Amino acid sequence: MNKKDLRIVFMGTPGFAVESLKALVENNYNVVGVITAPDKPAGRGYKFQPSAVKEYALSTGLPVLQPENLKNEIFLNELRRLEADIQVVVAFRMLPEAVWTMPPLGTFNLHASLLPQYRGAAPINWAIINGEKETGVTTFFLKHEIDTGEIIFQEKTAIGEDDNAETVHDTLMVLGSRLVLKTVDAVIDGTIRPQPQSNYIENEKELKPAPKIYKETCRINWNRPVQEIHNFVRGLSPYPAAWTEFEVNGEKMNFRIFATRANRETHQLQPGEIITDNKTSLRVAAQDGLIDILDIQLSGKKRMKTGDFLNGFSF
Repeated sequence: MNKKDLRIVFMGTPGFAVESLKALVENNYNVVGVITAPDKPAGRGYKFQPSAVKEYALSTGLPVLQPENLKNEIFLNELRRLEADIQVVVAFRMLPEAVWTMPPLGTFNLHASLLPQYRGAAPINWAIINGEKETGVTTFFLKHEIDTGEIIFQEKTAIGEDDNAETVHDTLMVLGSRLVLKTVDAVIDGTIRPQPQSNYIENEKELKPAPKIYKETCRINWNRPVQEIHNFVRGLSPYPAAWTEFEVNGEKMNFRIFATRANRETHQLQPGEIITDNKTSLRVAAQDGLIDILDIQLSGKKRMKTGDFLNGFSF
């Protein structure tokens, strides 16, 4: 089999998935169709906006399907007509068995972690929040339980002390696109030897999950150690962003925090207490030191560097 013979259906929605689709198209793999989310209202006028994957697919002339219901018979028949040999899934939603079992060579997924660690919806965020020094990407064949299928390939990368969710996302997006090509090539060559995830697990109790993140998940707990708070902020930056509530002149105000520095200076302050010169420096007391806030946004206002923010705001 060669590139032109292998019929690929690609499934994905956000920008993270575009890089993998682009790699397949630009390297002349035979992508015969793209499945992505329906257009959604966004912006001030709530106009319907296509997904990043749809925009790219249409720009290259690829046929696009946008099912509301993945179990709908009309959609399933349209998918069958594409006659895929294999399906590639990157940042899409959970697939019903009728979809992932359809192609004869199966369906593989690209996941933004070193499985079996960080199974779930937010692997990049949780790896940084937990202070990991490395992460990576994994391709694996889909099965019933989410993110538990047999591993095909993995690639690792370091997480720097000041990396955040955005920088790690961008690194894994490119690394993942290469791994998708490597996986498809192994399918074409017949050299795939998938391994059960149990081969990668030394102790089930040491597995760390990556559940979906909600607003309340993002609230900063100033009673935690400074390194944990620093990791928490960068693991949520720039989106959905860590947040906190400060009382200013008797009024409670919400602030989103995008960048910090861990400062282990000893103090006798209460956790959450603010220290500022109202010019360039804004610090908050934590369990074992101070958190320097470098990038901040008052609710309803623009995100700003702390020095610029303090030019127009006084604590």
